[in-house]
Order: sequence, then structure tokens, then C-alpha cells
Amino acid sequence: MRHAAAALRHCGRDALRPLGRRFSSEGTDALDAYSRVVTNVVDTVGPAVVAVKHKDGRGQGSGFIFSSDGYILTNDHVLGDASGSEIMVSLTDDTVLQAELVGRDPPTDVGILRIPSRSRPLPAVELGDSTKLRVGQLVVAIGNPLGYASSVSSGVVSALGRSLRSQSGRLVDNIIQTDTAINPGNSGGPLVDANCKAVGMNTAIVAGSQGLAFAVPSNTLSFVVSQLMQFGRVKRGYFGIYGGVRPVQRELQQRYGLQLPTVVQVAGMDPEGPAVRAGILEGDLIVAADDQHTGSMDDLWRILSQRPPGAPLSVRVLRPVPGSMQLKSYSLRLA
Repeated sequence: MRHAAAALRHCGRDALRPLGRRFSSEGTDALDAYSRVVTNVVDTVGPAVVAVKHKDGRGQGSGFIFSSDGYILTNDHVLGDASGSEIMVSLTDDTVLQAELVGRDPPTDVGILRIPSRSRPLPAVELGDSTKLRVGQLVVAIGNPLGYASSVSSGVVSALGRSLRSQSGRLVDNIIQTDTAINPGNSGGPLVDANCKAVGMNTAIVAGSQGLAFAVPSNTLSFVVSQLMQFGRVKRGYFGIYGGVRPVQRELQQRYGLQLPTVVQVAGMDPEGPAVRAGILEGDLIVAADDQHTGSMDDLWRILSQRPPGAPLSVRVLRPVPGSMQLKSYSLRLA
């Protein structure tokens, strides 16, 4: 009894409260904290989110100002085939401005616009560091679908490092998957963390699914922005071939130490490209580039996208010869 009495004195009156009431109070506090985070994000970031439209009404999406002098990030697919003179931007104060097309990068689904500067600096969103994201982290998606300013949904990071095929056909790596409710008009809007920094740009939803939304990570955005602002395009190494996937027999896998059951078969070549100059031939089977195995064109594009023009590249190929295969190695510089 003395031990029980001591325990009661130590716990105080909270020990006698019904558990449901205590948990209800804690739950309310948690919901209030959650709401404060979301409303703070909306109040801080919302004014920088814009609507992006074609003059003829063919396309519409969202974007966000990332520089107070009027530079805007949006999705390349939102721009479609429009030129700069055909793109209009609506601000949250209902001002409508004609935008200049600064640059676009279809492989990452990124486009940059610029609107005229105003007497006061425009509200802008700072790009965060997407490498610091963790699965389960709170994120807020803000868009301007159908002209409704600051349409907001919140959720968590469901997965990191996903791959998503852009409308150009290229595979975009390190995509962020979230469970935020994204509408088509939200494409191009920011995905924001609790510190009001854009950690991504909403880019796609999976048709017919619930809770599957994707965003281009902010570190990819930063790289593309720097390239487009400096060069007007993203400079990637050019190899000069196109090809398809070819299965490889298990005997060849074992004989040549291939880690994948498929390779890239060269189907066509740029006659002035680096591959031709190095001695690679149409019909060759590319098994590795810079010691990374290439089981598909996606694997090869992934390797090339990480290397600028002029970078060295080592390539290993299997060349079909009558009754056998020859393993050959080539060194070249990307164009």
C-alpha cells in the first residue's frame, strides 16, 4: 500500500484522469500544431503561387515565383507548344501579365518564365534542400488550379528516389512521392516543407489512383535553373546513338560477367557523333558505360545526364561476329 500511495503522489492527479480525455487533449494539441504549420506555409508561400495559362485557353497549370525580380518555375508540360508571347500569368491579386519564356527542359519537365518587374519586389519562394527530406515528413502542396488561388493540400512524403517518365520519354530520377491530393491544375505548383521552403515542384498524378502524387525535387530544380539561366538550355553529354533492349543468354552473362539479363543494342547512330568517331558500330551491344551496367536506354541516359559535354566516357560493347562475340572497350569524349 505504501508503494501504491507513493506512486499516486508521484503521478499526481493526471494519473486519475480518464485515458480517453487525456489522449483527446493531446490529440487536439497535435491537430492545432499541424494546422498552425499548414496555415503558416500558406500565408508565407501562397502569395508567390501563380496561375499559368495559354492565351487561347488550351492549357492551364500553376507556377511559383522563385526570384523577387519575376522569375517563375512551372512544368514544361504546362507550357505545351506555346511561345513566350502566348503565355499569361495571373498573380494572387488578380493581376494578369504576359510572360517571357526563359527556357525549358522537357527531360525534367521544368520550364522557366519571367514576368515584368514591379515597383515593389515580388513575393518569392526559396528553394530548399530535397536531400534532407525523410519519408513521413509533412509537406504542403499549393497550386492555382482553374484560377482558384492558393488551393492547398497537405500530406506526407511517401517515398523518395522514385523514377518517373516525363512526357519527353526520358526517365526522371530522384522523384518525390507524396500522398497529397493533387489536381491537374496544381501541376507546376510548389511542394513545401514546414520551414516554408520549396522542396519540390508538383508534376504528376497517377490517373485512377488515390494517394499517388509526384514532385520534381528541389535539387534537380536548382541544377536546371542554373543551366537554363546561364545557357538557355541544359547542357548534357551527347553520345550519338539510339537503341533498344536486347535480352542476353545466360551463357553470355556468365562468360562476360554481365550483371543484367539485357543490354542496349545500337540501332542507329549520328554519323558525326562521338560514338561513331570512337569506332562503335551499329548492331554493337553496349554492356557498360563508365563501369556501370546498361540494361536499357534509361540506364544509358541516366549515366549520360550526369556528365557535361566534353566529359570522358568509357564504353564496353559486345560485337557479334560469325559464330561468336567479341568484347571491346572504347574511350571517347561526349559532345
